[in-house]
Amino acid sequence: MARRSLGRQFGWLWAAYAVSAYGSGLGFGAFPFIAVLALHASAVQVSALSAVGPAVGALIAVWLAPWVEFRRKRPVMIAMDLTRFAVMMTVPFAYAFGWLSFAQLLLVSAVVAASRIAFNAASGAYLKALVRSEDLLVANARFESTNWSSIAVGPPLGGAAIGLFGPVTTVTVDALSYLFSALGITAIRGREEHPRRTDESPVRTGTLLDGWRHILAHPVLRMLYLNNMLVGGLIMATEPLLSVLLLRQLGFPPWQYGLAFAVPCVGGLIGSRLARRVVARFGQHRVFQTVGTLRAIWLIGLAFVRPGVVGLVTVIAVELAIIISMSLYSPVLATYRLEHTPRHLVARTLSAWSIGQQAAIAIFTALGGLLADLTSTRTALTGAGLLILASPLLLPRRPSVVPVGDLEVVSSSG
Repeated sequence: MARRSLGRQFGWLWAAYAVSAYGSGLGFGAFPFIAVLALHASAVQVSALSAVGPAVGALIAVWLAPWVEFRRKRPVMIAMDLTRFAVMMTVPFAYAFGWLSFAQLLLVSAVVAASRIAFNAASGAYLKALVRSEDLLVANARFESTNWSSIAVGPPLGGAAIGLFGPVTTVTVDALSYLFSALGITAIRGREEHPRRTDESPVRTGTLLDGWRHILAHPVLRMLYLNNMLVGGLIMATEPLLSVLLLRQLGFPPWQYGLAFAVPCVGGLIGSRLARRVVARFGQHRVFQTVGTLRAIWLIGLAFVRPGVVGLVTVIAVELAIIISMSLYSPVLATYRLEHTPRHLVARTLSAWSIGQQAAIAIFTALGGLLADLTSTRTALTGAGLLILASPLLLPRRPSVVPVGDLEVVSSSG
């Protein structure tokens, strides 16, 4: 089957995304890694690093949402890339002079989180204007495939680079990737219309809440939003816990730690490439129900990780099953969300979605770190694995007709 062309402009956007994705793949888990090995942080500190940064970043992003909505999206994406480049480069500089601190990692994490939310909101709105509606699933599947392939390649290379050149090497590469991403977006040609304001005030309470109002008023988006916060929050909450369990308690070397997260990402290529065919055959509703349930049942397996080869294989198998499910589900969700959001609300809706996701990650990560500190890391992993089993209750259960703008479309509702 020939690859469908989505145009040169999409090609530049995809290339810019790929550069930053591969940079982030190399830097995957870099901050918890630095906190554990360079700053000797405890389990609760590592969890705090993964929780406080995204939480503060989400609060900052609340005020960025209307700013993103009412501006041209390409300049916003470039500005967010340059912001991430500048703030992340402070880490290797501080480390080189012996000034690196846990507080600095928290601050950098917060700025990067806020910039990521603003960038994703702008790029989602730009994508909806850039490609035809029938090509949205194809475009989102390509982004998803790139994301997982970058994680497959990045962590083992990053682990090797850290072993050879030091703990901040991958942070430097990640920072530079945002600079190259900004250059790629600059290369996109074509006139972009300036969004029109719907009111005189640049920032008001109603504007800030419009994204959430749209999500919560839409019966399907509301359920998918709540489900995604629970699933995403619990899965991401296990990352710092696994860092402590594998690196400190079970004595995994850095290359094995990277391998444990890299090999399963092959599943991301499988799931994302299947998304279009599965939707064509079974429909969005069946994907939400079936695949949404499958991605929740595997996490409990992380509670049974043991030292040595058996433990490594266990982590890889669990992560592989989760990633295949998530990579199939995510582009379908992203496409549905764009299809059911009016163009003038896309940036605010995507910002509201990301802010809720970041808040959920922060809350569950903080609770996981606290539980690990009070009991054990393995107990906290068990708790996350059991709680996520309730998430399918939040999936939409039956199709319904939901008005979107001036049209009526068939969707799935609870």
